[in-house]
Amino acid sequence: MNVVLTELVDGVLTITLNRPEVLNAYNLALHRALLDALDIADADDAVRAVILTGAGRGFCAGMDLSAGGDTFDNRQHETIDQHRDGGGELTLRLFDMKKPVIAAINGPATGVGLTLTLACDVRLGVPGAKMGFVFARRGIAPDACSSWFAPRIVGLAQALEWFVSGRIFTAEEALAKGLVSELLARDDLLPRAQALAREFTAATSAVSVAIARRLLWRMQGAAHPREAFALESKALWYVGGAPDAREGVLSFLEKRPPQFTMKVSSDFPDFL
Repeated sequence: MNVVLTELVDGVLTITLNRPEVLNAYNLALHRALLDALDIADADDAVRAVILTGAGRGFCAGMDLSAGGDTFDNRQHETIDQHRDGGGELTLRLFDMKKPVIAAINGPATGVGLTLTLACDVRLGVPGAKMGFVFARRGIAPDACSSWFAPRIVGLAQALEWFVSGRIFTAEEALAKGLVSELLARDDLLPRAQALAREFTAATSAVSVAIARRLLWRMQGAAHPREAFALESKALWYVGGAPDAREGVLSFLEKRPPQFTMKVSSDFPDFL
């Protein structure tokens, strides 16, 4: 059985975690398959946006704990300086995506099953879904670069409360605190994610979208707005004389839909 399923429709690639018998618990096979799917999506100009969701009634129940007490023990294989967190590898890949990514959280999402969504651009949920940053209750540390992402999304105080308690909370609380942006009935979740993806892609330049996404994420770590000023100035110079800028202006003046031709695979600037 494929642990990840993919479907491309009208420029939107849906990537489905496919271990429903264990609520899509995260393991090495799923990790590798997700990285491969994201690499393919980023390289394919036919893909304009990505949706991540889960098969069955869950999104991702966190790490597969079938190995028991040794689940998180890597000391026999790696030194402390050699070890690299798999969840972090995934969120760094998501961070570097040139296509917008929407997490359609269709059920329980805990541990890495929740932290992997933090690098997505939008998170949608379903009412009643259980969520949690449960690391303290498993005797381990936060993963997936979540100590960087979570405070930027919900603020430091809320991130601390959730991480230090390790408690389970509902999708309704996640909505109230800004972790997810919408709650939808299960049958409406993917249609809403697809509609949102089309909003991102229907009348936009793929290169402009990729530049905007990269700038907004990377400037989260900037010490001064001058860093944004410098990169935005370069980006505006780069696209200002390119075909998509000309088409964007002319289509507006001529009151017609734009026909953008630039491709992310070949036309994305190398300074971003």
